[in-house]
Amino acid sequence: MAKAQDLKPDTVLKNYWNDNEQFADLFNAVLFEGRQVIRPEELEDVDTEESSVLEHRDYAESIRVSRDSIKVSKRSTVYGVDLVMLGMESQSHIHYGMPIRVMGYDYGTYKKQYDSNARRYQKRDGLEEDEYLSRMKRTDKFIPVVTIVVYYGEKPWDGAVSLHGMLDIPEEMKQFVNDYKMMLVEARQNNLSFHNMNNVYFFNMLQMVLDKSIPKNESKEKVIKYAREHGIDKTVIMTVAGATNCKINYNALAEKGDADMCTLFEEIARESEAKGKAEGIAEGKAEGIIETGYDFGLSENDILERLQNKLKVSLQTAQEYLEMFGKRTV
Repeated sequence: MAKAQDLKPDTVLKNYWNDNEQFADLFNAVLFEGRQVIRPEELEDVDTEESSVLEHRDYAESIRVSRDSIKVSKRSTVYGVDLVMLGMESQSHIHYGMPIRVMGYDYGTYKKQYDSNARRYQKRDGLEEDEYLSRMKRTDKFIPVVTIVVYYGEKPWDGAVSLHGMLDIPEEMKQFVNDYKMMLVEARQNNLSFHNMNNVYFFNMLQMVLDKSIPKNESKEKVIKYAREHGIDKTVIMTVAGATNCKINYNALAEKGDADMCTLFEEIARESEAKGKAEGIAEGKAEGIIETGYDFGLSENDILERLQNKLKVSLQTAQEYLEMFGKRTV
């Protein structure tokens, strides 16, 4: 008997955006108003793990972060820059600390480049004193990083989109405090110019599914009609289902092909009703694991590993649980 597959957003969206054509099209739409500046044939995948060690005077602290997707553009096509790293983060819920999270991802990427560069200067041969102490020559340059956050929730994003938005800071002080801005795309409402048809269909269907101004049944019928009229590939439909955090019967869909769209979206509607209860159970378990970890004096890295192993979740989800429950349990 075919089993229903749990299409977790972080997994299904990584698979979708792993496609260079779709990935490049998104960045061209967000950064360049649809102009074809970034070319898919020039993109290469980069390791998403950005772990590093933050060194203090008296101790060193390891930092573990994992991006959803990051690619490097390897030709001088982006305003004459030889290499540009392009990172993307997917959010199904509003994250009120997202600017700091993006800042952490970007820092991890730059720190990884710095550490790799510094390994070339273990000996002082040919280095000036400042260069040797810096483990970096004055002429060394790193690859710039551009990060986009795509939000797939149905509520309007009401969180901060910059570090300043998270700070209790008077207007007169802002000029002295460094800001860190993030680029946010709301799937529910945007005016992006896409060229890749899968992206066109994907975002159009998401806007229909996430439209709270019309009843659920009406939006479901609207999506079904749209998908049938345009002959949309089932992988795009699967990604819509995953992005909205629903379970559907993948095997059954594969057997039916594109024939029974109505059944597919009826399953999505049923599963979305049960989603809230399942999320509540998972959060309760996560809070217990975090509380126990702190009681036994475990480090945050150890707690993250326990969350991943016991709940079978990604590092990103484990980090969200720790941010959600860490402070209240300490």
